Amino acid sequence: MAGRAGDASPRLPPVTRHLLAIACLFMLTGCDAGPPVATPPIIPGTDARPREVNIIAKDWIFLPDRVDVVAGETVLLHVINGGLDIHEAVIGSAAVQDAWEAAEAATVGSPPGPTPLVSVSPDVAGLRIVVASGQRVDVTWTVPATAGKGFSVGCHIPGHWAKGMVVPINLLQPSPHE
Repeated sequence: MAGRAGDASPRLPPVTRHLLAIACLFMLTGCDAGPPVATPPIIPGTDARPREVNIIAKDWIFLPDRVDVVAGETVLLHVINGGLDIHEAVIGSAAVQDAWEAAEAATVGSPPGPTPLVSVSPDVAGLRIVVASGQRVDVTWTVPATAGKGFSVGCHIPGHWAKGMVVPINLLQPSPHE
């Protein structure tokens, strides 16, 4: 095919140009993700068949941006550390989060990560899962009825909480299809 004078690039036939333009339009319309997808109804886990829930810790965030559970259900938490630093997933109320934040503050300046010396009173311990970089830790947890009252998942390795490494626990109603 002939190009324009002084242009060494070939010209595409009109049909090909139209097909490329249509393909580009389809690709551009596919970029709009639309509204977020709602969480499907949850069928609560039981002791015999816990519902699996993934919590991914990355550097300074947890995924998903909230953890949906049903009071009284049993879940198998898969806490996966996809970040470079050690992380922890502390599950509990604001009092639990405050207790772990204060306890971990004592380790500032130590090598990254929790030490065996870090602990809190059992009445505010919540559930604490420590995960090294690139690792996964599985824990079975029965969701207390109080989980909807300000429960969250937080990381208290020094500086992580301050960088926003916390997500809420959202208490849902069970699916009517149980």
